[in-house]
Amino acid sequence: MTREEQDTIDLQDFLKLRGLVDTGGEAKFRVQSGEVRVNGAVETRRRKKLRRGDVVEYAGERVRVEW
Repeated sequence: MTREEQDTIDLQDFLKLRGLVDTGGEAKFRVQSGEVRVNGAVETRRRKKLRRGDVVEYAGERVRVEW
């Protein structure tokens, strides 16, 4: 695993891990439907790589990417 891969997480995985959605299928649907914002911009790529400090917004919640 490269350093970059260790320092990122896919958007769909982040939504699931943080409990913002219940399943991977729901994460895929919500992202591809344009319901999720990353750093203030609509993001439709479910495999978008998130890094520490990014801010994800979905369903009225704002969550900073941290680990």
